[in-house]
Amino acid sequence: MSASDNKYPRERRSAARLGAVQALYQMDLSGSDVGETLAQFSTRAIGDNFEDGECGEADYRHLKEVVDGVVREQKAIDPVVDQILDKAWPLHRLDSTVRAILRAGAYELMFMERVPARVAISEYVDVADAFFGTEEPRFVNGVLDRLARQKRPQEFAA
Repeated sequence: MSASDNKYPRERRSAARLGAVQALYQMDLSGSDVGETLAQFSTRAIGDNFEDGECGEADYRHLKEVVDGVVREQKAIDPVVDQILDKAWPLHRLDSTVRAILRAGAYELMFMERVPARVAISEYVDVADAFFGTEEPRFVNGVLDRLARQKRPQEFAA
């Protein structure tokens, strides 16, 4: 690992989360497999404008861990998220970008305990903000906050 790899670790992790959501979205819409999609993300320049859905130089290991994890654990993630959502609007009925954000955030909250819950929530709210106006980021915040409080109550204890 070179010195430049650690130059902006937070920004690289943020970029990885945005890239993971983009990869999950792409896989959802195109039906491409995880290997093919990750290969595309590992070889392209992703851009530097986070607010326009570009994610800059990403921490590829984190991006890959989230994408692989969501694919591997989707059968565990989706029912947990569905329990939080309104019964009339289960996960499969949501916008595909929102679905990708919730799955990635839920994966980090459920399976990556080294990532503080509040950090994961904040980061995925920022990702939602990169794609949407005010409603979707608030929605993502509410869903991920409830999930985090269910799965990691110790992090929210007074």
